[in-house]
Amino acid sequence: MRNLNNVPKVIMESKSIGHAIDYKWTKKKINKLLDPIEGNDDLEYTLMQINHKGSIGLTAALLEWVYWRFTGYSQITNDMQKRIEALWCSINNHEQTNPLLFDTDFEIPATGSVNGALWIALMNVTIIDVRYRKGSYFLQNDLVGLVLLARHITPKKKNFDNWFTQTIAKLAQSHPNPYKNDKLDESDEAIYDSSNEPLICREFFFDEKFEYSIEASENAIHGFINNLDHKANSFLNLSKKAS
Repeated sequence: MRNLNNVPKVIMESKSIGHAIDYKWTKKKINKLLDPIEGNDDLEYTLMQINHKGSIGLTAALLEWVYWRFTGYSQITNDMQKRIEALWCSINNHEQTNPLLFDTDFEIPATGSVNGALWIALMNVTIIDVRYRKGSYFLQNDLVGLVLLARHITPKKKNFDNWFTQTIAKLAQSHPNPYKNDKLDESDEAIYDSSNEPLICREFFFDEKFEYSIEASENAIHGFINNLDHKANSFLNLSKKAS
């Protein structure tokens, strides 16, 4: 877990570390997070501006916001670390990771301000991972709930909003969605191949000094992967060579 030992500056400044669990966690809020598409058209449109690898990088970054918020409050964060690592590896080659399955029988309700929030986060990531592996043209839609959750649990929401706005603007430039203006097959049977999209790294999202280039991003993410203890993470299958 050496890659995730350092708390990103923006998350530290958002007061997420060790802050009291004082956000609202009502049945109405839970239902909105479980079914987030309605009423969030602008956010859905915004997310459709970025491609698949950019979306998976954003997923890993958002999950890290959730991870740091609940560190010290739940042992589930240990499992969450492994999923974050796997998401970054899947950007390089999803065949080198195992599916990020979580509670596939929906046995755990989304109640409880800590475990409920974690459950929603991990279920969102499961669905995003499934769509990424499938090559779904609707992958970006499933990030809506994760964005809303990460924002809701963050104490200083202005910090999150500024980070998210700046991040999306950068992603739209570096990792634009090539089919954002296409009329999509509503059956979701069409398959999009993201293997030729440029890689993206954790530094893109959390290091203010990082200057993006394809080469710099490739070097950073390969350095991240090389620093992993793959034997300690059951979601990694790095023995498979990139195709």
